[in-house]
Amino acid sequence: MGENVPVRCPACRRTHGYAPPVYPCPCGAPVVPPLLRGAPAEPVIHRAWTDEWVTVRCAECGRQDQWPQPELGCPCGTVLRVPVRPVTAVPQQPSPAAGNDPQGPPPAATASTTGVSTVPAHIPLPRTAAVPRPSFRPVTIRTARDAVTTAALYLRWLGFRDVVQPEDHSGADSGSGVDLRGAGLVAQVDPTTRPTSLRAVECLWLTGLAASATSVSFSLAGYEDRARARADRLRLPLFVMDLTGTPQPVNGAADELVARGA
Repeated sequence: MGENVPVRCPACRRTHGYAPPVYPCPCGAPVVPPLLRGAPAEPVIHRAWTDEWVTVRCAECGRQDQWPQPELGCPCGTVLRVPVRPVTAVPQQPSPAAGNDPQGPPPAATASTTGVSTVPAHIPLPRTAAVPRPSFRPVTIRTARDAVTTAALYLRWLGFRDVVQPEDHSGADSGSGVDLRGAGLVAQVDPTTRPTSLRAVECLWLTGLAASATSVSFSLAGYEDRARARADRLRLPLFVMDLTGTPQPVNGAADELVARGA
């Protein structure tokens, strides 16, 4: 988890300890939004899509991605937006000492988003392991519908056929929690700013099992540790998307799906 910092509610004046969530960078390293110490938390009164995201740079690879804006719910009922230090110029890395590995050791684990457990870092397969296919053309994500559209395009890029949204599919089950269906496929897209839960992963797997289909999950905010661990055991592919619209595999099952295609 990130460093615990005090956050004061301006409504009831109570002070809470808060640790920001940890998100998975595609390089495998944990990414923590750097909180702006001393800056007051602001009550969330109106919500807008652009206010729900912050830009955070990965300390390992320097990649900048959009992740959910840290928030804290006060017992008084106020939802607080916790300020994050803005991204500045990339700091210059010191030159490695002679004889040392310039890249250093790979990260051993991804920190928990819940503070209860940790999950081994995902090590992507080399690009040469994937079947040859044209480069995926991402679609910028501005709305929840954009996220579903991007996932549909990506699944078609992987080779799945007849990928549609359930409301456009005459045989779709209402209320199943599945956002996309295709030939031998059920997929769920979580566009919220909270990590996808264990229950969501299990329900998706059961839906795919009942339909004798491959289950695939997409999330904008990553996954709870328990959800990711269960998906690993069930061999359910997990993908995370940023606002540029490029899905990235976050577990071995997703890597295998990218490598072999549908």
